[in-house]
Amino acid sequence: MPLRKHLRILFIVTLAWLIFWLVGLPHYYRQYSPRFMAIFDAAILPPLWLVVYLSAKRARKGRGLAVTLWLSFYITVPLFIYDLIYCGIHLGYGISFLWEYWYLTVYYILPWLIFPLTGWWVDRRGLLQLTSR
Repeated sequence: MPLRKHLRILFIVTLAWLIFWLVGLPHYYRQYSPRFMAIFDAAILPPLWLVVYLSAKRARKGRGLAVTLWLSFYITVPLFIYDLIYCGIHLGYGISFLWEYWYLTVYYILPWLIFPLTGWWVDRRGLLQLTSR
C-alpha cells in the first residue's frame, strides 16, 4: 500500500477518534451506564464491519486479507495510543484504563478477531468464483 494511502487512513482514524472523544465528553463516556455502553459498542460494529468488508471486496483479487489486516492495525493501534495518552497519562489511570474503559478495550481486540476473517472469507469467495467458471 502506498504511503499516501497509509497517511489517509491514519488521518481518517485520527479524525474519528477526535469526534468520538468530543462526543464522549465530559467523562469520556463514563457518564453512561455499562448497559448503554454495551449497546453503543454493539451499534458501532456493523457499520465498521461493512466499511472493512467493502474495502476488502474492492481490493485486488487475493488482497482482501492483507487489506483487513492493515485496517485492523489502523483501527486498533493508533486508537490505543490516543486512549493511552488521554486516559492512561492525562487522566492518570495508567494501563488500568483498559479495565476502567472496557468499552474502548473491546475495540482493541474485536477488529483483530473479525476483520482478518472477513478478508479471508472475501478472498476465499473470490477464489471459489474463479474456479467454478
